[in-house]
Amino acid sequence: MNRLRLTPIYGDDETITHVIGIQFFTEANIDLGPLPGSLAKESARSSGRFRSGFPSYPSVPAGNRNICRGVCGIMQLSDEVLSLKILSLLTPRDIASIGSVCRRFYEITKNEDLWRMVCQNAWGSETTRVLETVPGAKQLGWGRLARELTTLEAAAWRKLTVGGAVEPSRCNFSACAVGSRVVLFGGEGGLLNDVFVLDLDAKPPAWREISGLAPPLPRSWHSSCTLDGTKLIVSGGCADSGVLLSDTFLLDLSMEKPIWREIPVAWSPPSRLGHTLSVYGGRKILMFGGLAKSGPLRFRSSDVYTMDLSEDNPCWRCVTGSGMPGAGNPAGIAPPPRLDHVAVSLPGGRILIFGGSVAGLHSASQLYLLDPTDEKPTWRILNVPGRPPRFAWGHSTCVVGGTRAIVLGGQTGEEWMLSELHELSLASSVT
Repeated sequence: MNRLRLTPIYGDDETITHVIGIQFFTEANIDLGPLPGSLAKESARSSGRFRSGFPSYPSVPAGNRNICRGVCGIMQLSDEVLSLKILSLLTPRDIASIGSVCRRFYEITKNEDLWRMVCQNAWGSETTRVLETVPGAKQLGWGRLARELTTLEAAAWRKLTVGGAVEPSRCNFSACAVGSRVVLFGGEGGLLNDVFVLDLDAKPPAWREISGLAPPLPRSWHSSCTLDGTKLIVSGGCADSGVLLSDTFLLDLSMEKPIWREIPVAWSPPSRLGHTLSVYGGRKILMFGGLAKSGPLRFRSSDVYTMDLSEDNPCWRCVTGSGMPGAGNPAGIAPPPRLDHVAVSLPGGRILIFGGSVAGLHSASQLYLLDPTDEKPTWRILNVPGRPPRFAWGHSTCVVGGTRAIVLGGQTGEEWMLSELHELSLASSVT
């Protein structure tokens, strides 16, 4: 059981200016002592900065009618306790909303150390560390970075130029980010299973080939993603003679001599090509769309499957499916069934779907967003400024540095354009 307490906030003229809503649960264990684990260390390092960064608001007497009329105990806590023990555990959207409640909360939520802990709790330590290395992140500040990556209000396209070459030239390959590197696997130019790497931190960036022992079957129209910032995962695709695949392989790029290994599962989604893989929630993988096998036939799909690789025995689970009886589909405006599209993982576990081959259309340049961590996942359309890629199918993409989606290649209708490289910036650029 739980109950909601609404507490009025009074202005100087005795009128109600705001109302704070606090939800109370019958069972709760709120520890206002030292924080556990890494957050305790972070709070210890930050306590001095918190004290100097916050305005001096004294504890509020219970009878002060201008603040809470004696019914809102939360306002009697110190700024440091409010920040470290309560506000730091909320989401970026919640912090932004709380900042509009009253002047005290507004001042508290301006603190950069609070915003950093909010981002770390919401997105994970690894994503936070990556974002700290993004050029211009310090100038933007955690508050603005959190807002722009949550609302995607600053997303925009731009074109990049790189050196080196991927030989032989190919199409229907996969590409994903391992740290600041773009890793390309396989494709069709003769059926291939080689690996190329593009380091975007190099001056200038250039492609180079690396070798891995015991590689998967040569394939095209497959998908790949990155796990733990060091591992490449490849799934499905089309092998020799048009045979569709449903296998899943892993390559650890942190090893001096990388070795491929297959991930064993008891059941796999229907064999498919042209689908996407995305990582969310640390070690969870989401598969979307593709041209899937259904008996002797093949259909475009908008199916969504997930697998948690942190489990002892990973297995695929159906989340939604256009052709799955009884499977619930997300609300909102869902992407039409498609293949050869791209998907990128955003901070907070959201998945961005772009382009692809859709029935009746040459290409689809619309952006779709889905959060699989929601209790009821909802698709929504995202409109951004700038010039998107002209060729929204036959390409590949990845996210670099947490704020840059790189789109590589595309089909003109007459030729494959591997030299086409576009960037969808998810946050403002600071030079």
